[in-house]
Amino acid sequence: MRKYCIFLLFLLFLSPVLQAQKTGDLGVFGGVGYYMGDLNPRKLFLTPKPAYGALYRYNLNHRLALQMHYIHGKVEASDAKSKTDLSRNLNFSSTIDEAGVQFEVNFLEYFIGSKLHWWTPYIFGGTSVFFYKPYGNVNGSNVELQPLHTEGQGTSAYPERKPYNLYAFSMPFGVGVKMSINKYLGIGAEWGMRKTTTDYLDDVSQSYYLNLVGANPAQVSPAGYASDPSLSHNAGMKRGNTKDKDWYSFAGITMVVKIRMLGKERCLDHQREGY
Repeated sequence: MRKYCIFLLFLLFLSPVLQAQKTGDLGVFGGVGYYMGDLNPRKLFLTPKPAYGALYRYNLNHRLALQMHYIHGKVEASDAKSKTDLSRNLNFSSTIDEAGVQFEVNFLEYFIGSKLHWWTPYIFGGTSVFFYKPYGNVNGSNVELQPLHTEGQGTSAYPERKPYNLYAFSMPFGVGVKMSINKYLGIGAEWGMRKTTTDYLDDVSQSYYLNLVGANPAQVSPAGYASDPSLSHNAGMKRGNTKDKDWYSFAGITMVVKIRMLGKERCLDHQREGY
């Protein structure tokens, strides 16, 4: 339900933009998403998961463009797969629903339908808001982690730790390439990193809050197992790295259709191309 609400907001925002602009590209995105953070600090494209979305690109000129997009994807990681800290044995997965705006700079002149300027590499940067909800495999069951307060959020032992929000902001930036197929269609490939404003995309940030060394496994609660699956840490021991925020990335293919081109602009472009 959440992703449909976000997509609806994206369409409501996009509608007046389409009416106001005279030229642009409307299309879809398909690819993969992955995460980097406490459970995967270094490895690119570790456990990639499918991602898809929609985009609208307003071409300011043949070198500059503004792009609005909505992307739905999934990320996951575990200590077992990244081999970050096997004694910790933590894991998570989360869907991500992102709506954002980015500014694109083409290295070459480019527009769909051109015979001379039919392709270009580009770079981009922007801002976005995203919603997430981390889950973890706890004793064979997939459970939502935020309500379990795995680092003592909202408990009397750690009153300064507040439950984290299930939304945050990110800064997309990356590289891509665009190619014109014919007068109306274009394809592209894009890889973008997202630096986020949260350290809880993976539900891991600070320290343990329970004393579970030597605990009887039968007496440990689901929240205890979610916090420390290996039952080998005590309160205050390091669980995550508070100095670095989490990252995620989307990489994939775009396909767009050229829309609402002014006749005057089209004639000028054709003159430049030698039509």
